[in-house]
Amino acid sequence: MKTLLAISLLVVASISPSTWAASEAAVVSGEVLETKDVDGYTYLRLKTKDGETWAAVSTTSVKKGAKVTIENSMVMSNFESKTLKKTFPSIVFGKLAGSTTGGKETLAAHGSQIKLPIDTSPIKVAKASGANAYTVAEVVTKAVALKDKPVQVNGKVVKFNAGIMGKNWVHLRDGTGSESNASNDILVTTSDRAQLGDVVTVSGMVRNDKDFGAGYSYKVLIEEATLKAINK
Repeated sequence: MKTLLAISLLVVASISPSTWAASEAAVVSGEVLETKDVDGYTYLRLKTKDGETWAAVSTTSVKKGAKVTIENSMVMSNFESKTLKKTFPSIVFGKLAGSTTGGKETLAAHGSQIKLPIDTSPIKVAKASGANAYTVAEVVTKAVALKDKPVQVNGKVVKFNAGIMGKNWVHLRDGTGSESNASNDILVTTSDRAQLGDVVTVSGMVRNDKDFGAGYSYKVLIEEATLKAINK
């Protein structure tokens, strides 16, 4: 039976409706162009290699011109800060590298409420068959050799985010690999839909060092994928 872990950050202040535009666990790096301090947190205007973006972290002392990295980040669009009386078309919430607080704590301080459902039940899915068949761990650990090559991977959908940058984002696991080196999970982008707990065959192209802009990049993922349900 599936076990779903719903992580809820409770509302502590009122904000205008906003839209989540990216999944968590990305990293954003850039040069600080401007800072704005308010009670409990600091806004940073950053210059990244893909252009400017705003970020919010727990209160910190950062000087203009400093190079910073924001970890465990999430992006929200159309976020209204009532304190600054400003609406940000896009803003990153996260933890400044080297800091012990931030990320979800920063979101809670802003009064956001989100749920990130994740299937945490035991996983053991048989490897796909055929010349292009690989396990999740094999795709991750052989990413360089498999770059721009087609693969087929069987796995269980443990996380699904729909309609982000025109794609559906799927995290797939099959029981192989290790969490310690992130070889137990592969990100898949697709136009197909899936439900948490679905066991599917993914057919797509392996991409390396994919950059989606605003500092969001991934070492390996499967793109242009189709999903086919496996009869259980």
